[in-house]
Amino acid sequence: MENLQHIKQRFGIIGMNPSLDRALEKALRVAATDISVLVTGESGVGKENIPRIIHQNSVRKHNKYIAVNCGAIPEGTIDSELFGHEKGAFTGATSDRSGYFEVADGGTIFLDEVGELPLSTQVRLLRVLETGEFIRVGSSKVQKTNVRIVAATNLIMRDAIQKNKFREDLYYRLSTVEIHLPPLRDRKEDIPLLFRKFAADFAQKYRMPTLRLKEDAQQLLTQYNWNGNIRQLRNVAEQLSVLEKERELSAVELRPYLPDMGSQLPALVNNKKESSDFSSEREILYKVLFDMKSDLSDLKKLTLELMNQDLDSISEEEKEGLIQKIYGRTELTSAAVEETRLTVVNPKIEAAASKVEETDEYDYAETIEEEEPLSLLDKEIEMIKKALARSKGKRKVAAEELGISERTLYRKIKQFDLNEDED
Repeated sequence: MENLQHIKQRFGIIGMNPSLDRALEKALRVAATDISVLVTGESGVGKENIPRIIHQNSVRKHNKYIAVNCGAIPEGTIDSELFGHEKGAFTGATSDRSGYFEVADGGTIFLDEVGELPLSTQVRLLRVLETGEFIRVGSSKVQKTNVRIVAATNLIMRDAIQKNKFREDLYYRLSTVEIHLPPLRDRKEDIPLLFRKFAADFAQKYRMPTLRLKEDAQQLLTQYNWNGNIRQLRNVAEQLSVLEKERELSAVELRPYLPDMGSQLPALVNNKKESSDFSSEREILYKVLFDMKSDLSDLKKLTLELMNQDLDSISEEEKEGLIQKIYGRTELTSAAVEETRLTVVNPKIEAAASKVEETDEYDYAETIEEEEPLSLLDKEIEMIKKALARSKGKRKVAAEELGISERTLYRKIKQFDLNEDED
């Protein structure tokens, strides 16, 4: 078995972090067996190196090694890619085709992003792991294969299982041995080493002097969180090598290449990364409905407050203030205001005003109390009829005049059985 230093040199792995060394040691130990391995870690940490190390240090190293990106293959064709298909199995299947499990018989298959596999494909994969058997798409013939499976994912698998996106039995079959690669922010001592390696590679590639960092730039480099991990560091090194004229850079020159460096906060690792899967749209809808319910309750309270006022004992300014209290509140939804404008508030005030103009011989409050049920309804119907007459039956124009939505007006026309042409 090769030692760690030789493995790092052979596969271009740079770093002295203890967690990284532990992951490489586990890969070397399981290589000689046929145990299924699950490689976990964030995107960009170099998970693809582990299955190659396992394959090259196993008895299968002279046979096929196939790497499959499960997230890049459409759901409708993934079964055909992995297990093959028979001629005529589906539209476009003009001939028989061997799948990866058939081609890699005796070798190793690396299933990258295995958490993206459809549930139906997971069932087929579980059968291969348990019995070594598979069936081509469109066939009934059972075939055997002897394949070593190494899988990788950047998902938190237990969360995926809880959300019914990944089968629990398949997870336990794949993760007989689990190898976790640490994120770059947990390998701060390795960041300058990796940057120098990338800078040297790009200097050779683009035939230019090697880029170097001053002390303050190296400190800035190690303080950054590197959410994209090694892949992001490599991209930054390439950008600097190509775009910067000076070959020795300070922190001031480096900072623009590190996104959000100024406002960056410590990253939360594996902290429910997939909150977007928590039905965010449904939560927003619930919140809107809850706010509308609250607004309607507030509007009803304010309307009741207005209706309970002794209109004969308050001034016109106070009346206007109560009206503004209802319609001047910007936090109330327009739907709530539209819904009550004609049915409650306006008829109440206008009915009171009309009674005052007609006569002073009767007690004002008594008149309102006696005729309120009839006057409210009649007044509303009368206002709608007049608005329709003035607009010549055009509901949109009438609704704008009344200060309500066209849908509300249409509902009231149906409710009161009004002829839109009558005046």
